[in-house]
Amino acid sequence: MASKRKFFGTDGIRGKANTSPMTVEIAQKLGQAAGLYFRSNSHRRHNVVLGKDTRLSGYMIECALVAGFLSAGMDVTLVGPLPTPAIAMLTRSLRADVGVMISASHNPFTDNGIKLFGPDGFKLSDEAEIEIETMMGQDLTDRLAAPEDVGRASRLNDAAGRYIENAKASFPRGLRLDGLKIVVDCAHGSAYRVAPKALWELGAEIVRIGCDPDGVNINDGVGSTHPETLSQAVREHAADFGIALDGDADRLLIVDETGAVVDGDQILGLMALSWKETGRLAGSSVVATVMSNLGLEKALEANGLTLQRTAVGDRYVVERMREIGANLGGEQSGHMVLSDYATTGDGLVAALQVLAVCVEKKKPASEVCRVFTPYPQRLQNLRYAGTNPLHHPEVNGIRARADEQLAGRGRLVLRASGTEPLIRVMVEAEDQALVDMVVEQTCEAIAALAKV
Repeated sequence: MASKRKFFGTDGIRGKANTSPMTVEIAQKLGQAAGLYFRSNSHRRHNVVLGKDTRLSGYMIECALVAGFLSAGMDVTLVGPLPTPAIAMLTRSLRADVGVMISASHNPFTDNGIKLFGPDGFKLSDEAEIEIETMMGQDLTDRLAAPEDVGRASRLNDAAGRYIENAKASFPRGLRLDGLKIVVDCAHGSAYRVAPKALWELGAEIVRIGCDPDGVNINDGVGSTHPETLSQAVREHAADFGIALDGDADRLLIVDETGAVVDGDQILGLMALSWKETGRLAGSSVVATVMSNLGLEKALEANGLTLQRTAVGDRYVVERMREIGANLGGEQSGHMVLSDYATTGDGLVAALQVLAVCVEKKKPASEVCRVFTPYPQRLQNLRYAGTNPLHHPEVNGIRARADEQLAGRGRLVLRASGTEPLIRVMVEAEDQALVDMVVEQTCEAIAALAKV
């Protein structure tokens, strides 16, 4: 199904701004196609919630999308720079037909992207994306709105406040962050106003970094892809806690009071054990991807929980969670999906859950956030030309040899990049020397296939 896609990838449409597919023409066509797709035959008005991050090209893409939706007869509610989870939340809250987020997440400012949410606040299915793509390739002129039915655009001035209140509602009633100094790094991205304000309103002393967007500095040396900046700031300010978000604030990394980085696997493990203890965990399964550390899986098993793995991408995590009725899932990279509070990854809400555990247990983050010892893990990228070597029949033999060497003490993950001609080789095991040996031998064997 995914192979039929021309524009949509694993997380919407993404590319370099002002080049295909991130052009004005394609954005306008997407607005028209998505507007027609979500517009029912009823006589009521139809609405789309449209947000963005802080990239310079966001203005251009926003205007093109607005024109497309209006011409399809959809009203547009503009909310300006807000996190991706805020758009999903507002789509549901405003009873909108579709939500749109303009962002390329953790990518540099030169890139941009478009994510679509259905009226339920969840990302679209493969089937919906393919149908919209099909419509984008058609002449839609005769299906557009009559002059009297063209949509109207308006701005929701209290959108940020609505999201802040929604995020704060996830923090346990009766708890406060008084006495805690928190460094907040918003990557000069979409959460630069809402994240510091929400934490301050809960009582914390806030140190802001990455909160001065200028259109071109998003993710530039700051945010969850550059946690070293946050680590240094936490140490310099003698802070108790550090929060690093990415450009659209749907992922999170934490830094404890010593400056040590806490990745998504540790956050997921902490949430799983804490929620099990308090009876908040739905069922006995937690969902993660194939990249999550084996140490997390073993720690959960030791506590009577199972880790269900999916392909890389938070949309696949969410799909599995909905299939099995789980309310907790995430990725090592920091996407945390807490479905009791949000339909997609929400970095601020996840940070508040970790802070709640620290406050309740009256312990520092360095003690609370280390729930397992990670297995040695190594990821190596292998570039290829021509046909994807993972399609070669001898790959099964390469996997079998690696499994024999690991002998149940580790695992090999081979996957192709969704955006570049790269094979990602990941190995983890109890012993670093074993990891290195299997990675090097596997890469050598796949490289040989790439030249066949």
